[in-house]
Amino acid sequence: MSTLTHLECPECGRIFDPEQPQTFCPDCESPLLARYDLTAAAVSLSPEIMASRPRGLWRWHEILPVRDAAHRYTLGEGDTPLLPTPRLAERLGVQHLWVKDEAQNPTGTFKARGLVMAVSRAVELGLREFVIPTAGNAGGALAAYAARAGAKAHVFMPKDAPMVNKAEVQAAGADLVLVDGLISDAGRLAAQEAQKHGWWSVSTFKEPYRVEGKKTMGLEIAEAFGWQLPDVIFYPTGGGTGLVGMWKAFDELEALGWIGPKRPRLVSVQAEGCAPIVRAFHEGAERARPWENARTIAAGLRVPSVFADRLILRALRETQGTAVAVSDEEILAAQHQLASLEGIFAAPEGAATLAGLQRLLRQGWIQPDEKIVLFNTGSGLKYVNL
Repeated sequence: MSTLTHLECPECGRIFDPEQPQTFCPDCESPLLARYDLTAAAVSLSPEIMASRPRGLWRWHEILPVRDAAHRYTLGEGDTPLLPTPRLAERLGVQHLWVKDEAQNPTGTFKARGLVMAVSRAVELGLREFVIPTAGNAGGALAAYAARAGAKAHVFMPKDAPMVNKAEVQAAGADLVLVDGLISDAGRLAAQEAQKHGWWSVSTFKEPYRVEGKKTMGLEIAEAFGWQLPDVIFYPTGGGTGLVGMWKAFDELEALGWIGPKRPRLVSVQAEGCAPIVRAFHEGAERARPWENARTIAAGLRVPSVFADRLILRALRETQGTAVAVSDEEILAAQHQLASLEGIFAAPEGAATLAGLQRLLRQGWIQPDEKIVLFNTGSGLKYVNL
């Protein structure tokens, strides 16, 4: 059983009932975070028990929000490989380098983790029709999991999103609406239509459960390193759900007694053409201003306005991490390098993490003997023009 107890606003501490559909804190305009009875969870959980369970995201069900096993929908997501990259490490002059390859999730990206959780919990709460604004991959994941759950999905996507994203949404039977502009423009139209028709929005951080699916990336990292966390994690940041999710996962694991207080330095990687978190971090700001005229080849990084900016910036600062922006040219070069040296055909967003690592190595921010993890968030095949 899930040990979910309540939802909490991390800004004001207000408590929300998890047995009712919830969005975000209306007073703070902040995402809500799920809280668990970790003392109770620790009674029945141990690293050995987790290792013995069938592989997949749902083996962590005590610290996930879905209560009824009948609503734990799955397409086989989670437990993606942590790949050592010795040739790449040698080329860069570092000793310990891994890629967490999220391309091997259903629908080819890490979005599967968040959307399976959001859909599963929403269906458990009685919701059956969903809407999402997306740069592409989240829309494909919503369409797939809505189909799996027998629900209906409406996907609002920029017209210039990758063709594969459009095709997978339509193949799964979802309603696809193409929008002139960016994901922010899609978000405004999706919100209007959701209010008009009563659809449930699973937009990034506008409901509390996508982050719970994404936190399983952090749980898997901790397990893979024998409950001794790596030194640095590079994460490509659009909406930042996975970065906040991993930060949350590490706190929960410490409360369970499975890890100590040491945390990886979290690094947010964005594109130079859309870097609101990078700008806010280096300005010392608590909020990230919307980015004007956002443009980059990495569709998932083209998120000009970040709803969870306070949480992302807090995670970076509390872990002594940083934020770095890279050019599209660096992203393309890193994509080629990953594929030619290690056989990993990364999405542009994933390749951006390697470009970010190279920049920070040049600056001396990374030491050669540190344990470094790069997140490849999706398959490069999804960006091939049909």
